[in-house]
Amino acid sequence: MDKISLAGLALGMVAIIGGQYLEGGHIGSLVQPTALLIVLGGTLGAVLLQSPIHVFKRGIRMAKWVWVPPVIEQKRQIDQIVNWSHLSRREGLLALENFIPGIKDDFARKGLQLLVDGAEPERIRELLEVDINTFEEEWRQSARIWDAAGGYSPTIGILGAVMGLIHVMENLSDPTKLGAGIAVAFVATIYGVGLANLIYLPIAGKLKYYISRMVAAREMMVDGLVGIAVGDNPRIIEGRLKGYLH
Repeated sequence: MDKISLAGLALGMVAIIGGQYLEGGHIGSLVQPTALLIVLGGTLGAVLLQSPIHVFKRGIRMAKWVWVPPVIEQKRQIDQIVNWSHLSRREGLLALENFIPGIKDDFARKGLQLLVDGAEPERIRELLEVDINTFEEEWRQSARIWDAAGGYSPTIGILGAVMGLIHVMENLSDPTKLGAGIAVAFVATIYGVGLANLIYLPIAGKLKYYISRMVAAREMMVDGLVGIAVGDNPRIIEGRLKGYLH
């Protein structure tokens, strides 16, 4: 569990609600189901319109990374690569073939298979970098749905506020309702801006961070496999790969 995400969300909510209370406002005045429906529904509709369904679904699933980060075991990968390096120097590249069936990660298994098959180092790098670029682009496209939501939400909030003001204008005959009606109208703007800057954009930023780390782990794997292919000393390989660690 990523506690800092929980702390950040809680702090943001407390600051806004606390500020409303300290200013003498009523907390209940911020609770407007209609405004929330307009902002959430309008934002969701806009994001669905711009995104293919498989990209949208993956982006929604990725949101759990904010609370439960993906497992990126770079230290274990370094130990694994160094072990392969020692074995290949003692017994040759074909000795690594026995490890292939036990590798769960498709990318690492493909790279090791290329190494065992005797592919040239630059060819290994070229083929695996194509996979990395495709992987990164696919996952970043999914993360961008949260960026998109952060862009649409404030505008939808303004739309909700305008709709509320139209309703107020229809009741000009009763001046006692004008103040409350205008206040309710602008709650939609609060929802739009608040959701964008407290939820959507921070989620997008954190997802991009984890995607960058996953890409770095794959680049590290490529670097290690190429080092084995060219016959680098295991110590040199290990030292170079440790440069990828955070």
